[in-house]
Amino acid sequence: MTDSAVLVVIDQPPYGDWQGREALDMAFSLAAFDRPVALLFRGPGVNWLRPGQDAGPLGQKTVSRNLGAATIFGVEALYADTTSLAHFGLRDMEPPAETVSPDAAFYRSFSHVVQL
Repeated sequence: MTDSAVLVVIDQPPYGDWQGREALDMAFSLAAFDRPVALLFRGPGVNWLRPGQDAGPLGQKTVSRNLGAATIFGVEALYADTTSLAHFGLRDMEPPAETVSPDAAFYRSFSHVVQL
């Protein structure tokens, strides 16, 4: 990732709250204006990457379709926090994301970090 990239952190579960979807929309908007952008899923946010989701009973669209389009919209990288993945019992991710243990150096590799 370049030093001018923006990291958008999603730490909210995929359903029941709109903050995560707003963060995703922000990432797509930044990418649409040719700003290098990456997404980090941590905490309950790693559940965005859970395969086989069905949000129909909740009256919402499944987020996996939105995430599947991330590269089409220009999002350059998807990251998932290894500690959060273990906490929520996730081994497989859809779409695949690079696993990281975000530390201060990881965050410093981005020009801006946005968390809603």
